Amino acid sequence: MSPPLVRAYIGLGANLGDSAATLRRVLAELQATDGVSAVTASPFYRSAPVEATGPDFVNAVAALDTRLPPLALLDALQALENRHGRLRPYKNAPRTLDLDLLAYGDTQLDHERLTLPHPRMHLRAFVLLPLRDLAPEIAVQGKPISEWIDAIHDQAIERIVQ
Repeated sequence: MSPPLVRAYIGLGANLGDSAATLRRVLAELQATDGVSAVTASPFYRSAPVEATGPDFVNAVAALDTRLPPLALLDALQALENRHGRLRPYKNAPRTLDLDLLAYGDTQLDHERLTLPHPRMHLRAFVLLPLRDLAPEIAVQGKPISEWIDAIHDQAIERIVQ
């Protein structure tokens, strides 16, 4: 018997190269990943780096259904980052691709490699706005997503017309 499908949310971002094209390619690659299905993407957004320097980011959130356990999904995401030339020369360096596992069903996990739900997603407009586009009813840390968005209105972010 195969494991049940779990709805997961992935944050996507890039600020080096043709970021929008990279995100489009990665969404197709996610759909083709073994154990992943039903990938749906939010609109793309442009935002300034948070706690970092460099060019603006292009961000989105993807909802997907998966049979992969959380750490296996993380491994798949990191393999995609590596395939797209992700380097980590220092903390918060500009990047060709950044994929963050934001939530995995109702799973709460505190592992050395992964914390679920993502511990800082409620602080980031570049996560909350695209996440709201996909799942407006979702609660983040027990509060409606709209309440968190009201609290981060000072973060510059704009939806990109594609």
